[in-house]
Amino acid sequence: MSHRNARLTVFGRRLLLDRVRSGRPVAHVAAEMGVSRTTAHKWVRRFTAEGDAGLHDRTSRPHTTPHRTPAADEARVCQLRTSRKLGPARIGPILGMPASTVHRILTRHGLARLAFLDRPTGQVIRRYERDRPGELVHVDVKKLGRIPDGGGHRVLGRQAGRATRSSAGFDYVHSAVDDHTRLAYSEIQNDEKAVTCAAFLERAAAFFKAVGIDHIERVLTDNAWPYRKSFAWHEALARLGARGKLTRAYRPQTNGKVERFNRTLADEWAYIRPYTSNTERTAALSTFLHTYNHHRCHTALGGQPPISRVNNPAGQYT
Repeated sequence: MSHRNARLTVFGRRLLLDRVRSGRPVAHVAAEMGVSRTTAHKWVRRFTAEGDAGLHDRTSRPHTTPHRTPAADEARVCQLRTSRKLGPARIGPILGMPASTVHRILTRHGLARLAFLDRPTGQVIRRYERDRPGELVHVDVKKLGRIPDGGGHRVLGRQAGRATRSSAGFDYVHSAVDDHTRLAYSEIQNDEKAVTCAAFLERAAAFFKAVGIDHIERVLTDNAWPYRKSFAWHEALARLGARGKLTRAYRPQTNGKVERFNRTLADEWAYIRPYTSNTERTAALSTFLHTYNHHRCHTALGGQPPISRVNNPAGQYT
């Protein structure tokens, strides 16, 4: 990837080639574009030998690494990580390696964070992503205690807030997240009954269509009764021309994108500040969703917001 002060990006290299191929001297074109003749000739040679692919950046990784840790030692590091969940500071003394070397090995094999592993089995969790918007939408419901007027325990303190909390009831936040773009749509409802879930799905589909995702192919949910047995839910799927898909029992990782969105929802909306009423928290949801979809950077999208991927379905992020 070009650094931020690079004279020539891929577009600039193509422009240089176009000017040279028009018959102009390489030295003149190089001077115009602020690069040396050596650099200009390098890109001309690469284009001649490799075509358009030669204009892209190459990895700086060496072809060989003579001092790299032997494969057998790397395998022992990975085995200790997956079987005993040890970190670099503990694996290093066991194998007689510096902790920094162990950390590089774990990073190379995708084991640098315990969050990358299924804790009971030690198996690396396989992350997946669908190829196009609308191919798969994750749906889930998060249950939140309602905030009594005047505020709950976060405003009044534990003792004063406990008396009003039990009678406040619950809000049910229904959310739908597109697997490819991470675009999200949420509503607050009074329950999670089958009819409510089905109506939410149709409104979510309308939202996705309004931003450019015309068709939902599959909908992934957990094994709750409204998604498994209700006629209303399956009729809603049929009207949308979508197919329902259920997660494996006791495997929330399968529906992980909406599960992770629920956590973001809690951290950046539900509990980001003390609310003095349930109405105040409800009103803040639309602002959060706009920020999440249009402005909040997403690590899986190269630091771009979800809406940017609706018009870039190839997902070319680094």
